[in-house]
Amino acid sequence: MNINDEITAAQVRLVGDNIPEQGIYPISKAMSMADELGLDLVEISAKADPPVCRILDYQKYLYQQRKKAKEMKQNASKIVIKEIRFGPNTDEHDFQFKLKHAQEFLSEGSKVKASIFFRGRSIMFADQGEKQLLRFAVELEEYGRAENMPKLEGKRMTMMIAPVKKK
Repeated sequence: MNINDEITAAQVRLVGDNIPEQGIYPISKAMSMADELGLDLVEISAKADPPVCRILDYQKYLYQQRKKAKEMKQNASKIVIKEIRFGPNTDEHDFQFKLKHAQEFLSEGSKVKASIFFRGRSIMFADQGEKQLLRFAVELEEYGRAENMPKLEGKRMTMMIAPVKKK
């Protein structure tokens, strides 16, 4: 934004609460009004004809903008990914135990990365691992939805499950 002497237009439109009459003024009159108030003349919209200006404390304005940006950044949600690992031949009790943990993670709002790790020759049971991951996704349907189908990457088959938005 252009401030004070950087504004090159001959006339400007003044807006704001701290001026008696809003309207079009010559740049010299607008500058003298800003000086009287001890504030800066700031160009808000340079593309308008004539450019729109406001009389305000520019440093305070910048400080408020930075503060607002910082608050927005703090309020932004951070995505947390929790991983749950299985083997291709995981027993029913272990499966239920891991399912319970995944439900807790999803209810907290975290994403769950379910993965099956194949050791040695157990890669031959890839179809069994895929069935297990699909069953895991179906069991978690009320807590989250699967973002993708099970994918085999090397000796690991993975699947992401995102939490369901609460209404």
